[in-house]
Amino acid sequence: MNAYSINYDLRAPDRDYEGLYEAIKASAKWWHYLESTWIIATHETAQQVWDRLSSKIDKNDYMLIIEVRNHSQGWLPKDAWDWINENVRN
Repeated sequence: MNAYSINYDLRAPDRDYEGLYEAIKASAKWWHYLESTWIIATHETAQQVWDRLSSKIDKNDYMLIIEVRNHSQGWLPKDAWDWINENVRN
């Protein structure tokens, strides 16, 4: 499985983005500890993830989908690091 970080800047203040969140959660595995960042584990390519999510955002929103490797540092709860260590490859 590949791991991708999905980062976004959603600019439509009155828009209901629940459809986007549900589409992200439809991934094989997902992680969401930071407000505008998700990490998913999936057999999809980055293009396939984008194709699946792009209809859920507005044209003035921004989104970055980028492959994640386990070369990371930061300050997160233990269960967040456990998920990363189990689902993100070196």
